[in-house]
Amino acid sequence: MTLILGIETSCDETAAAVVEDGRAVRSNIIASQHDLHKRYGGVVPEIAGRAHIEKITPVIDQALTTAGVTIQQISAVAVGNRPGLIGSLLIGVSAAKAITWSTDKPLIGVDHVHAHLYAAALDQPDWSAYPAIGLVVSGGHSNLYRVDSPLKTHRLGHTIDDAVGEAYDKAAVILDAGYPGGPMLDKLAQQGDPKQFKLPRSLLDADSLDFSYSGLKTALLYAVRGKPQGRRGQTTFERSAADLSDQDRQNFAAAFQHAAIDTLIIKLQRAIDRVKPASVIIGGGVSANSLLRSRSAELADKNSIPVHIPKMAYCMDNAAMIAGLAHHHFQANQFDDLDLPAIATTSL
Repeated sequence: MTLILGIETSCDETAAAVVEDGRAVRSNIIASQHDLHKRYGGVVPEIAGRAHIEKITPVIDQALTTAGVTIQQISAVAVGNRPGLIGSLLIGVSAAKAITWSTDKPLIGVDHVHAHLYAAALDQPDWSAYPAIGLVVSGGHSNLYRVDSPLKTHRLGHTIDDAVGEAYDKAAVILDAGYPGGPMLDKLAQQGDPKQFKLPRSLLDADSLDFSYSGLKTALLYAVRGKPQGRRGQTTFERSAADLSDQDRQNFAAAFQHAAIDTLIIKLQRAIDRVKPASVIIGGGVSANSLLRSRSAELADKNSIPVHIPKMAYCMDNAAMIAGLAHHHFQANQFDDLDLPAIATTSL
């Protein structure tokens, strides 16, 4: 039996977890910073970093206590060391190094994006999913992969501008939907009629597997507020979301959501047609979206292949997915030294 302690601080969630044999989650502790960033409408890196410093030790202690294990019983310490906000990453990486140095436990650096592709396996019976098409959709990523094993991935497509989660956050600001933007806009959209407003689906070239959401975001902005007026930093709009009726706000949210999710499903179908996979795996914060989950079920039926989506607890950034994927690194004897870097840039 292996027990991996996972640590995750790539953005604004301070998280620690203990996972047994790569699948059974013994604990999954997440300290959210939503209240700290709500007034700014998005994550402030400096505030996130300071909050991680305050929360990292209590969160790790709680993860061990909840799992009913001591640090001496842990097989290895895993940490998401890439990609993310550099100040946030450094807190988790430093904590993991301190634990491994003081306990002589192995250290495992884990790619945060690849860990999202593993989240669907947590607390689930073993399934043979490979080769799979993997889709990671979050605030910073809209990536498509061919996944041959938990440790072997090849990127097929990525966002060329705004990621889908980022577009959701900006759309929520435009529609004054609240924070965090993604879940709040999803809730608003469920009450609307997407056919009342027409918004674009940016598909790029006919065979492209890349994503672009900046056009959709801008189209929504102009539809809601009108064309911008003014210059030299004094831009104004004809109106705001406050001028809309509640029904129009709901309809705009629904139109945005259907356009955003349609694009994901179309690109997934293109990837399925190209790779002929055994399954589809979806991960990342946007995998909690209600429309994506229902459309994914339709995609599974259409192609007669399973679509694996994480339980809701493992859609957002969490340390269980870090520890789960690290189990496979552990089995492959893939360990890191104390010079493991924190890397802000995105993975391939």
